[in-house]
Amino acid sequence: MLCWRLSENAQASPLKEPKNPVLRRVRELSELSKQLQRVHPNVLAKELKHRILYQNEELVVIDKPYGLPVHGGPGIQNCITDVLPILAKMLDGMKAEPLHLCHRLDKETTGVMVLARDKDTAHRIQCLFKTRQVEKKYWTISVGLPVPSEGLVDIPIVEKEVESHQSHYKMTLAPNYRISPENGKMVKVRRNRDAHSAATRYRILASSPSCSLLELQPITGVKHQLRVHLAYGLGCPILGDHKYAHWSKLAPQARRGGGDVMLQAGVMASLHQPDPAAPHPRSFPRTL
Repeated sequence: MLCWRLSENAQASPLKEPKNPVLRRVRELSELSKQLQRVHPNVLAKELKHRILYQNEELVVIDKPYGLPVHGGPGIQNCITDVLPILAKMLDGMKAEPLHLCHRLDKETTGVMVLARDKDTAHRIQCLFKTRQVEKKYWTISVGLPVPSEGLVDIPIVEKEVESHQSHYKMTLAPNYRISPENGKMVKVRRNRDAHSAATRYRILASSPSCSLLELQPITGVKHQLRVHLAYGLGCPILGDHKYAHWSKLAPQARRGGGDVMLQAGVMASLHQPDPAAPHPRSFPRTL
C-alpha cells in the first residue's frame, strides 16, 4: 500500500521525527497528500479504492484525502475526476461506466464524498444537494473560541477586490444591518445586489485556551462560506487559513500574541466531513 511505502520513505528522511504521536500523524498525512499528487493515476485509483466507506448498485462513497483536488487545473498533475474511469474498472470490470461526481469538496477538505455509478443516479443526487435535502456537517479547528459557543451566522456574502500592493479578490460579509454610531441601535441598510444569502450553524465540540474544535452545518452553499463566516462573522478564522486571516494582505496567519500560528500548532489547515473512522471530539484537548 501507498501508506506503507510512505512510512518507509519517512524513515529515510533527514527530518527529525516528532515525538508527539499526533504531530507524527500530521506529518504522515501531509507527505501522503504530496505523494498522491505525484503518483501514477492507477496508484491513486487504488488508494481511493482502499478508502471506500460504502457502496451499492448505485453509489460509491469514499473518504477523500487531504490535499487532493477534485478537478484539474494549472499545475495539477492528479485529481479525483481524472481517475474515476480507472476506479470504476477496478470495481466493476473493464466495461464499467466511469463513476460520476455528485458534489465537490475543496482541495484542503477531507471526508465523505459521494460518487454515482450512472448519470441518472448522479443527477438525482445532485438535485438533492441543490435543493438542500442533504444535511452536510463539517469539523474544523478555529483560532480562538466563538461567542456564544453555539449559534447561527446569517449574513450575506459578496466577492470584492482587495486594494493593496497584492491586488486580489476575496469573499466578504455584506450585512443587511449595521449599528448606528449616533444611538447604537440596529438599522437596516440597502442590500448589495451582488451579495448571496448565506447561513451557517455552528457549535463548539471541544476547546483549548487558544483553539476550538467546531461542528459546522452550512444551510446555504456560497463560495468560501464557512471560512468567511468564521473569520469575519465570528472573528475565529480556521486554523491555517491564511487567505482569510487578514483582509488587506496575503500573509501567514498570526496567533494572538504574535508568531506563526501554524508553527505553534504544528498542524495543517483542513475542513473535515466526518466519517465513521474520524477521531472522537473528546480527544481534541489532548492534541494541542
